[in-house]
Amino acid sequence: MSDSISTEKTENENKFVAKCKALVKNFGWPRIIIALFLVVLFIIAPFVKVSIAASISDIFNRFGMNALLVLAMVPMIQSGCGLNFGLSLGVIAGLLGSTIAMQIGLTSWGGIFGAMLLSIPFAVLFGWLYGLLLNRVKGEEMTIAMYVGFAMVMLMSILWLILPYSSENMVWGYAGKGLRTTITLDGFWNKQLSNFLAIKIGENFTFPTGMILFVALCCVIMWVFMRSKTGTAMTAVGSNPDYARSSGVNINKMRTMSIIISTIFGAMGILVYQQSFGFIQLYGAPLYMAFPAVAAILIGGASINKASILNVIIGTILFQGILTMTPSVINSILQTDMSEVIRIVISNGMILYALTRKTGAKK
Repeated sequence: MSDSISTEKTENENKFVAKCKALVKNFGWPRIIIALFLVVLFIIAPFVKVSIAASISDIFNRFGMNALLVLAMVPMIQSGCGLNFGLSLGVIAGLLGSTIAMQIGLTSWGGIFGAMLLSIPFAVLFGWLYGLLLNRVKGEEMTIAMYVGFAMVMLMSILWLILPYSSENMVWGYAGKGLRTTITLDGFWNKQLSNFLAIKIGENFTFPTGMILFVALCCVIMWVFMRSKTGTAMTAVGSNPDYARSSGVNINKMRTMSIIISTIFGAMGILVYQQSFGFIQLYGAPLYMAFPAVAAILIGGASINKASILNVIIGTILFQGILTMTPSVINSILQTDMSEVIRIVISNGMILYALTRKTGAKK
């Protein structure tokens, strides 16, 4: 009887260990280490007089600001186009939408949603042209995408100076033409989403309810779309293009559609980002916006050919959590401003790690 109980106990222990190993394998040691490091920072924070409430509030805010830019990676990854290093095209579409909305005097809810509507035609056009190009360079999409993104930012740096904007809120005062590098959203739609139904607890904690709800809505839309007939065909193209072709799926059409959708979500993402930030940033600002989004989704558990909404949520929280907590805690310990140095080291280090660990990914 005792031997039977002992054997059963051993089997249960083995099953528990096996489940733990499977959980660790699925979640991944890198994410576990990063999550533990984040927990350690939260434990240290009160001892160095860093407000936990303010830090958590900042993480929620950063998550809302960046989540849609990370979400924009999903359709292109699922269709086999790889990581969208050309996210700058979507960002520029959003910037065009927002500057045109300001030019014609849209404010408040009409301003931000008007900017979204105005940005969609640009995003569709840019995404379609971008898709035509990437369909001609299959296998080299990420390299070409990076070049296209950088080239478009440089082209727009010229166009921002010569496009016929005239609003005194945007143009250089001394010249009367050419858009300023940074344009304030005060009086237009500054924190329009963030302040909607915002929950404020004490002096340090504010939950940006409206922004999080909008992000959640976009995640649900993406989740439903990826499980639709079209989304399933798109995933089939990415995972097994030969099977998809034999099933009658138009490979190039699905790839182009995924790129257009990614570009649209990139445009929406920068509009959500800028309303929380409070400013529109032009010229070279969009140049490197793709890299944190790429790092976040890879750290969240995605690969170059498979991504999910869960990868977006986990990756954005971990990435933005580390970028929020590390400078605050380190600055308090060293009694000096190391925030910019730490931001560069952590951000670029995480991007480098995330990219190099995926070089061996298989279809």
